Amino acid sequence: MTAGTEMALYLIQNLGTLLLTLIALRGMLHASRANFYNPISQLIVKITNPLLAPLRGVLPAKGRIDWAVLVMAVLIQIVILLGIAWLVGERWSLPNPLTLVGWGIIGVLGLVTNLTFFVLIAMIIISWVAASSQHPAIELIRQIAEPIMSPFRALLPNMGGIDFSPILLFVTINIVQIGLRHAAVALSLPPNLVVGL
Repeated sequence: MTAGTEMALYLIQNLGTLLLTLIALRGMLHASRANFYNPISQLIVKITNPLLAPLRGVLPAKGRIDWAVLVMAVLIQIVILLGIAWLVGERWSLPNPLTLVGWGIIGVLGLVTNLTFFVLIAMIIISWVAASSQHPAIELIRQIAEPIMSPFRALLPNMGGIDFSPILLFVTINIVQIGLRHAAVALSLPPNLVVGL
């Protein structure tokens, strides 16, 4: 692999990961009903709106699911895969379009799972060191984490003020990650090509 190819791969993977992460965060903001007037939410909305606006008329949000975000995230993942395929095309051949869509879906689900893991870690740290902070980033983390954690809290009995729901959520995240890795193998997804895995 030449230096130019390696640099191009680096840029495709890292810029693609950044863009895909912002799109996924936009979807998580919508799903969690986070405060869109939060300055960080506003930044994410301003960055992602140019990509999502063309899809809004065709794919409106319904309930907690923003369909435009989901479709755009899968498309970006597929574009990243196609960019990599173009750069190192001699090593693997492109699958049929349905398999490529499957790869994109697996990558997006993997990224959302990873983001959920990091939000949960951040929430735990915040509860120890900055429980009463009103910083916009901390408020946003709380708003994203709460709808994820509340169903797990409902499953557990009251433990005298100790919240064990993160442990149950960590177990669930690990199970989902195992399932996604096996789905990737079943669809013959080349290793390390998808952003979220």
